[in-house]
Amino acid sequence: MTTQRRKSPDAARRSEASRRAILTAAFELVGEVGYAKLSIEGIAARAGVGKQTIYRWWPSKGAVLFDAFLALAEGQDGQEAALPDTGDLEADLKTVLRATVDELNDPRYDEPMRALNIEILQDPDLAAAYAERLDGPMKELKKERLRSAQRAGELPGGLDLDLAVELLWGPLRARWLERGPLTRAYADRIVETALDGLRPRN
Repeated sequence: MTTQRRKSPDAARRSEASRRAILTAAFELVGEVGYAKLSIEGIAARAGVGKQTIYRWWPSKGAVLFDAFLALAEGQDGQEAALPDTGDLEADLKTVLRATVDELNDPRYDEPMRALNIEILQDPDLAAAYAERLDGPMKELKKERLRSAQRAGELPGGLDLDLAVELLWGPLRARWLERGPLTRAYADRIVETALDGLRPRN
């Protein structure tokens, strides 16, 4: 008969503390040294763990960085994420896109996000994980807010929600990738222009 050894509560807490230290270290380091110079050894040294600890949980530095972003997206309060729904679609979308502009302009996030985008293009497994665990769920949150607007009559019932999401968020991503100027005023214009085309015609 085989028996399974369970981690003690203290060991589990230490493992979780080590995991969070690794994710924090990866996020901080990529912003400081850039993705090209980011290494498992550097992450381990910053986190105060052995590099074998990292390899036990992640196959590459790109996978570590992705999980760091996933932890950031999940937040710390344990509440289910959702887009604001005040009953005013235009105001809610402007709130969300303005917050996105602020995040994309924040130097703490810019380099890590660019590094993750590059790694996703080069690593099919990471791209699949990103689509399943982060991009897909985020798109569903956006579509759910648009569904609410459909139910309220602010958007037509037959609207292609995937296309609508691209029309609203795509321009911000494109300008950010091109290192063009990102402002809250630009975000507002995107929302106004997109909704002008998406709203039902009288």
